[in-house]
This record gives sequence, structure tokens and C-alpha cells, in this order.
Amino acid sequence: METSELLKKVRRIEIKTKGLSKNIFAGEYHSAFKGLGMTFAEVREYQYGDDIRSIDWNVTARFGHPYIKVFEEERELTVVLLIDVSGSRDFGSVSQMKRDIFTEVAATIAFSTIQNNDKIGVIFFSDKIEKFIPPKKGRKHVLQIIRELIDFKPESNQTNIAAALRYFTNAIKKSSTAFIISDFIDTNFEKEMIIANRKHDVVALQVYDAREAELPDVGLIKLKDAETGRRVWVDTSDKRMRTTYKHSWGENQLALQKTFTKSGVDSVSMTTSEDYVRALMKLFKMRA
Repeated sequence: METSELLKKVRRIEIKTKGLSKNIFAGEYHSAFKGLGMTFAEVREYQYGDDIRSIDWNVTARFGHPYIKVFEEERELTVVLLIDVSGSRDFGSVSQMKRDIFTEVAATIAFSTIQNNDKIGVIFFSDKIEKFIPPKKGRKHVLQIIRELIDFKPESNQTNIAAALRYFTNAIKKSSTAFIISDFIDTNFEKEMIIANRKHDVVALQVYDAREAELPDVGLIKLKDAETGRRVWVDTSDKRMRTTYKHSWGENQLALQKTFTKSGVDSVSMTTSEDYVRALMKLFKMRA
């Protein structure tokens, strides 16, 4: 993409998503994700009624009388976006492709974080880790993330969510909030999601296109798998085939929701044709 065109697109997304995060999501984001942990503040002398489990035995031994550790609610979050950049994101049957929704949702979350003085980082993944941007604060950092969201070209077209979760768990030492933005056209990542969610607060944002859930009756068409390149002819006028396809999608969605539930992960799904603002509001209110 030409530099001037890229800058225009970055600016357009900044104006739209910054406004959303400031005017709509600021309060919801704060109540949904703040105060998820406790951090050490200071030590003070023990007072009657204090929990003896909070006694700092090293300081107590040094001064000859009991001191306790005082903790306070952790106000600063570290947020990490795990962005699926596999080939299947380049699909959309209405006005936008999945990658466009990925970008706007990620940008909205990013601006929400900097308005709350939080750090944000990004892991771009396919079937491997394509790029890691470590968590930092500030508008300049967020604009760099948006540029990458728009213009990043992965080396691979395939997906491995389990590998992305393993990398995230190992790379981010401090407890953080992670948003996985993907169509979740993948399997066998439940174990890694459970492990990641024990240490971090993992949230799943699924974006899909309506035509992935149900095929239209448009006769004989040639379909291409965006991740493997495999092509196949499909007769969409065959009602039984369309019913089987729709049923298969429904079964996959049930299996995905079961994975999220078993992992203890909050999730929300949205299509490329619907308002993602409503989906994010639903998620934030669910967690408030």
C-alpha cells in the first residue's frame, strides 16, 4: 500500500475508533477490565484485627515487632491483542472483509487502553508467530499498531491458535488481559487456552461472515480454501448439501463455545455485516 494511502487509512480508523472508545466504551472498558489483580503497595505496623496471613516475616524479624504487607487494587493493565492474520481473514460477502472488522475492533480496544493509561501489545499469528509488538503506552504506539493491522503481510496463510497461545503464555510474564481476535477456524487449542487463562484474563472475539455459516442458492460455484489453496466445485442448488453445510457450521460453533466455556473464557461473536459496537458493548456489560 502506498504510504500516503496508508496514512489516510490510519487517520480514518483513528478518528472512528478513537471516538468510539472515548464516547461509548470508556466507562464500560474500565469497569469490565480494571481491578482484576492486587499489587503490593507498602508495609506498615500490624494493627489489631489485621489478617495474620499478611504479616511480612522478614521485616518483622528486622524490627522486632510485626509488620504486614499492604496491597491495593492494580489500576494499570497490560493488554495484549492476539490477531489472526491467516488467509481466511481476507473474506467478506457484504461490505467489509473480516480483516477490516479485526482492524477496527483492535483499534477501538487499543484507544480504550491508552485513555485508561494502560499498556498494549500485539501478537500477529498465522500457524506461527508472524510478529510481536511488546506492550507500551501512548498514541504513537497505538498508531504504529494500526499501521501494522492495515498493512501487515504474513508469511503463512494457515492458522495455529494453540501455538499463538503458547507463545503468549511464555512471552508475557505479568498477568494481563488478552483479546484473541479471530474467525476461530481451527481446532485443538483448548489445553493451551486453559493454561493461558489461568495466568491471564483471556477474552475471545470471533468475527465471521454470514456466508461461512450458510451457503446461498446460486447454482454451481467454485470455492477456494484461503489457507490451503484447495479448490472445489460446489452445487449450491442442492438443498441437502446446503442443509448439511449449515448443520456442520452449527456443530463447529457449538464445539467452539464448549471450548470457551471449559476454558473459563468470555467470548462474543459478530458477523462482518453487523455493528461490532453492539457486540463489544454486550461483552463489556457481561463482565461489568
